[in-house]
Amino acid sequence: MLRRLRHEGLDFVETAPVRLVFAREISAPPDAVFHALAEDVPGWAEWFSPVTQAEPVQDTRPGRRIRLRGGIRFQETVLAADKPEVYAYCVDATNAPGPRALVEEWRLAPAGTGTRVQWTFAADGSAPFRMVLKAARPGLGRAFRDAVNALDRRLAKH
Repeated sequence: MLRRLRHEGLDFVETAPVRLVFAREISAPPDAVFHALAEDVPGWAEWFSPVTQAEPVQDTRPGRRIRLRGGIRFQETVLAADKPEVYAYCVDATNAPGPRALVEEWRLAPAGTGTRVQWTFAADGSAPFRMVLKAARPGLGRAFRDAVNALDRRLAKH
């Protein structure tokens, strides 16, 4: 059963009680990276290993349904799809224990012939959730690094 979370806007990326920020440069150009993030939603399962299924949805606003390994599910609303600089979404509902609000922002910037990809994971939740999330920072950093490297390899093939 999914629980509703508090809806937050893009400003939450700067004000959240827990902010985890990761960045990496890859060789793919910003337009290609943006397309993979915002327009090829099912493709996330091919390059972001925790994601087992991703599908776009169109209710009153564009959104996504995401399934992660271990059975975690998210229903999200897209907050920004400003090609090619920003893709962000708010988690509306999840079965994960502890969160009260989640917003993720992917910020893209040209870096030579490639792209600097920055992912901000902004969250609020119960004290145990915040503590676990902070402790999970190294693992989330590895997941981000592995994901953008896999995305870069995938985009080089196309």
